[in-house]
Amino acid sequence: MPLDYKLVWFLRRTVCQRTESGSSVSRDDVFKRLRDKIMVFGPLTVAQYMREVLVSPVSGYYMTGDVFGRSGDFTTSPEISQIFGELLAVWCLDQWNRMGRPDPVQIVELGPGRGTLADDMLRVFSSFSNVMKCQLSLHLVEVSPALQKIQLQKLCFDDVSKSAIWNDKSPVCLEANTRSGFPVAWHSQLRDVPHGFSIFIAHEFFDALPIHKFQRTSSGWCEVLVDVDEKSDSERLRFVLSRGATPASVAFISNNTAGDHYEVSPDVGVVIQELTTRIVEDGGVVLIADYGRDGNCGDTFRAFKNHKLHDPLSDPGTVDLTADVDFLYLREMACKKTKVLTYGPVPQRMFLQNLGIEVRLEQLQRKCDPTVFAQVKSGCEMLTDPNQMGDRFKFFAVYPEVMKQYFKIPPSGFFPQ
Repeated sequence: MPLDYKLVWFLRRTVCQRTESGSSVSRDDVFKRLRDKIMVFGPLTVAQYMREVLVSPVSGYYMTGDVFGRSGDFTTSPEISQIFGELLAVWCLDQWNRMGRPDPVQIVELGPGRGTLADDMLRVFSSFSNVMKCQLSLHLVEVSPALQKIQLQKLCFDDVSKSAIWNDKSPVCLEANTRSGFPVAWHSQLRDVPHGFSIFIAHEFFDALPIHKFQRTSSGWCEVLVDVDEKSDSERLRFVLSRGATPASVAFISNNTAGDHYEVSPDVGVVIQELTTRIVEDGGVVLIADYGRDGNCGDTFRAFKNHKLHDPLSDPGTVDLTADVDFLYLREMACKKTKVLTYGPVPQRMFLQNLGIEVRLEQLQRKCDPTVFAQVKSGCEMLTDPNQMGDRFKFFAVYPEVMKQYFKIPPSGFFPQ
């Protein structure tokens, strides 16, 4: 179905919003603003709720500080082991070689967290002379000024006021040079990234995009909404069902929709179509790593706080909200307007094993102190163990269809379709 232009506009308006880092907003302040909106406009869709509590310029969860790692609410693969970023760098180099080593080349990461993945990748790139000779630049798509500063410190220098050019009104809101010698630019939205051959990396990016949530009832599909629980003695939010069809249910629910629960993110469609248009027009590849399934994921909307599952409607603005990625929907949206090739999803353990994670471990064992190696090995086991992150996370890649003639065998990390 065609994407409504209003959804596109709303997404771009949302990701353009900015706030000053370090601001402190209480749970009560966030709840009051949500309550006031609900009282004026009625119950919110889950997508509206997610936008408000995750990327609101006033109180968004991602907008005010560091939420990653042991001291935050969740840990990502790059934070667990440097080998993860090193292998993704090798994967990027392999794709660059297979595509004829175009020069210049852009590495574009969407939602770069602390900058750990980019830092590990740049360290690998800097060890290859042919890469250092080309015009390679790093572009980070990041809406949060607080996280931009954390990334700047990670990649460039500890003093964020040093040798960095800040410009909130420019498509490039921040520019600097990394410690590895590569230029890096920050953008608050994808469309501001310069056109050109690009390798796009989206690691745990799509799972945080707002979703619409639906539930099948005896009278048909209803949209799940967020309302104020007026029956509660304390100020609380609750889920309610729409009384009938909503604009989202009309757009996304059909007679063929299976299951009792269905989640869909129009924003996922917007972003993947912009990415595929770019790689078809300018050359490049998209690599996505996230948790999800190849089809309807069911009821997966949830929250994390202090590395534990948490009520998604409790403590809004102070918890991470997420939902599984529907890779089937992602593939359909990728192929809808452009001619592209897709590979995956494949489990993370298989992708990393195909890239040689065991070989890298053996190399480190010969070089590392035994205590340090034990930590590295433990991290790699967490990434590949089927009962931890090995099967939960998936890799998915998108190429221009013109590359089909060069892929007699699948790209690194993937299997025959």
